[in-house]
Amino acid sequence: MYVGTLSFDLLLGDVRSLKEKRSVVRPIVAELQRKYAVSAAEVDHMDLHRRAVVGLAVVSGDAAHLTDVMDRCERLVAGRPEVELLSVRRRFHGEDD
Repeated sequence: MYVGTLSFDLLLGDVRSLKEKRSVVRPIVAELQRKYAVSAAEVDHMDLHRRAVVGLAVVSGDAAHLTDVMDRCERLVAGRPEVELLSVRRRFHGEDD
């Protein structure tokens, strides 16, 4: 079994309230969950208007599949025009851990 985690540190565009922030972050989280069957949520900077950290986890029996899904998730978030991807933290846990 292999487990991968990603956390995306995001800078949001012209967001002036937490309500506007939710309207940007929720669709990203929902699309990650729908397209790639990952567990995803906003996990940090909940009280800041223009910053968000979205975390996700993937479990797979195949390391190559896990890497492919994580790469696709990263491309999806990086390609969103309403956010700037500041950093990505990737962790990979295999059977040897």
